[in-house]
Amino acid sequence: MSIAQSIRESMERGSWIRQMFEAGTRLKAEYGAENVFDFSLGNPILEPPQQVHEQLRLLLEKPQSGMHRYMPNAGFLETREYVASIMQNETGLPFESEDVVMCVGAGGGLNVVFKALLEAGDEVLALAPYFVEYGAYVQNHGGLLTLVKTTPEFQPDLDSIEASLSARTKIVIINTPNNPTGAVYSQQTLDKLGQLLLRKEEKFGHPIYLVSDDIYRYLVFDGLTNGNAFLSYPNSILVNSHSKDLGLAGERIGYIAVHPDVVDGEELCQALVLCNRILGFVNAPAMMQKILPLLGNARVDISVYEKSRDKIFSMISELGFEAIKPQGAFYIFPKSPDPDDVAFVKRAQEENILLVPGTGFGGPGHFRISMCCTTETIDNSRPGFERLAEYYGL
Repeated sequence: MSIAQSIRESMERGSWIRQMFEAGTRLKAEYGAENVFDFSLGNPILEPPQQVHEQLRLLLEKPQSGMHRYMPNAGFLETREYVASIMQNETGLPFESEDVVMCVGAGGGLNVVFKALLEAGDEVLALAPYFVEYGAYVQNHGGLLTLVKTTPEFQPDLDSIEASLSARTKIVIINTPNNPTGAVYSQQTLDKLGQLLLRKEEKFGHPIYLVSDDIYRYLVFDGLTNGNAFLSYPNSILVNSHSKDLGLAGERIGYIAVHPDVVDGEELCQALVLCNRILGFVNAPAMMQKILPLLGNARVDISVYEKSRDKIFSMISELGFEAIKPQGAFYIFPKSPDPDDVAFVKRAQEENILLVPGTGFGGPGHFRISMCCTTETIDNSRPGFERLAEYYGL
């Protein structure tokens, strides 16, 4: 056996998206890209706002001395001050630059947090369906992932969470808006979760950290407001990147923000800075850090994703597929008309439609549709979805 068994198991758990990518490559080569309807990847389709291009151009035309050298391991001071000011404005809490660590995307940030907090055997509780790489991240640092089912509407089930919390629970991770369901957790829901965690902290006699994976935090539809963990619970940590809201997925610009009242906050932030270094991520890219404070309130036009949501949801609902209408992110997570969601996804490939089975996200009996696609892809996929609906008697 050449590779570690733990890695082989992680590869198997996370193989579905890779398999869809490989199937897409094969089908596009055989039938032409325009005849393959790819709803598999959550790869942002919107270009960054014009301000990003303008600030990069100005930086290249008038480079700052030393801007390509090593920086403090937490990131540039002015960038951390900028992030802290955003946190202040959104929460009213006294965030300072010391509460922020710049990181290499949200994935890098979550690994830094887990490295800093987890001892061997500590439990991380995640709500299923969930982003499949959480398991690998937790395993990287000796932790154990515990899954808790959500409600039929994909909201946190507080009774199930309470039953699953134990003396070994170190972290509860939430993701709102959620991948793969698009569910948005309200402030009221997070308040109740925070109250539950406070009671359990007192019972178990140690901190339980609420880690909020907020990578879709600005992709919220229908005029709703996403809940903020910082307003609900002091031992909370937010991890974010600008992959989605600025369309900069390839630039890996992210940050970790720590609640100003977190237990042993100074030591925790120092640990995050060290882990940023020793894991080899070191820093978010320098040029992206330099321009971030200059972008103001720039965002991609999320109405594009909202319109795609409406178009896809209307189409599949008309054809008889059952789904909860997502409130954010860019995914829909319908019920599979075949109890075997893997079999359904394979049948969809026969119509040149690429989907991902819910099994890959801890949500068997469902499938994920990514809204990172063109209007033409949606329109041209309809005959294939019609044939699927007819095949399954919807």
